[in-house]
Amino acid sequence: MTAPVDTATLPAPPVSAPDPLHARARHQLDQLWRRGREFLGCDIAIMGGAMSWVSERNLVAAISNGGGFGVIASGSMNPVQLAAEIDATMARTTRPFGVNLITLHPQLFDLIEVCVAKSVSHIVLAGGLPPSAAIQRIKQAGCKVLCFSPALVLAKKLVRMGVDALVIEGMEAGGHIGPVSTSVLSQEILPNISEVPVFVAGGIGRGEAIVSYLEMGAAGVQLGTRFVCATESIAHANFKRAFIRAAARDAVPSVQLDPRLPVIPVRALLNEGTRRFTAVQREVIERFDRGEVNQKEAQLEIEHFWAGALRRAVIDGDVEFGSLMAGQSVGMVTAEQPTQVILGELIDQAVAAISARNARAGNGLDAEEWTRPGRSDR
Repeated sequence: MTAPVDTATLPAPPVSAPDPLHARARHQLDQLWRRGREFLGCDIAIMGGAMSWVSERNLVAAISNGGGFGVIASGSMNPVQLAAEIDATMARTTRPFGVNLITLHPQLFDLIEVCVAKSVSHIVLAGGLPPSAAIQRIKQAGCKVLCFSPALVLAKKLVRMGVDALVIEGMEAGGHIGPVSTSVLSQEILPNISEVPVFVAGGIGRGEAIVSYLEMGAAGVQLGTRFVCATESIAHANFKRAFIRAAARDAVPSVQLDPRLPVIPVRALLNEGTRRFTAVQREVIERFDRGEVNQKEAQLEIEHFWAGALRRAVIDGDVEFGSLMAGQSVGMVTAEQPTQVILGELIDQAVAAISARNARAGNGLDAEEWTRPGRSDR
């Protein structure tokens, strides 16, 4: 009979040496978005885009817990509702997160006071040029204020108004969009704004793209569509399924049929609701031409078409007639995944892109060089 082996005397299994090229690339990535990380107070400078009904306590906390920076989409919440949402988010994470407020909200200043009272560290003002009094109140309270800028002239104006950071979002994004692409906005704004951190958004779905914008001067990025199908997202299974099945070309902006009745473009997946919206516009235009409704009545009727449509899609799962707001990066959403896995994939892709570039440039370091004590760039 063989005597039992004393496992305590066995040598420990060999430990794999860390990959010096990977370590160097990760270090370079951390340096590229260092300004964004320090500004947000998080490990990785990836902000979660504020998506109404989707960016609530569960997803926001998951992004922050994963090392990113979650942002609550306050949408049309009143102060009591926002306070409850902030409390619920704080119960799920001790990491920093922000709150997105719509500048046209009739209770904007009351919502700001809620954020101040709850010690929210960062407030994002979206949906138009914010009142200077709102910016000053946020800064007076010791909070950081971020604003969206669709053009260089506005970016410079916002800096003069005292904003702490900017978000530039191209037309590839989901929801309400402007006319200029992310790549063009980045070329226009990043080389000319250095006073404050600038975060790039719109159509970003992979780590390689993140690296490219960081190297252009961005402090970090903002992603929305990529997180819709996170396990922690409360979006209806039908809504997630529509995203997973969609290709980039399925996310298209809404069509305006008559300049007399302007429609703010919204990028969403094509469905029966989208097609019906075009038909409704045509019907309203015909009635307007016949004098049956005036311009204001016609405009309100067109705008009212989508009232509640996003909630019907996200919460109720009506993907036929609800609004399926999605960015063009929807084609990169291929499965439901935990937020931590999504963030991990983005990091891996970014590090791999930097490693490949280092290899092409002949800048690789051997293990002895990378681990040498006293390196100034470690």
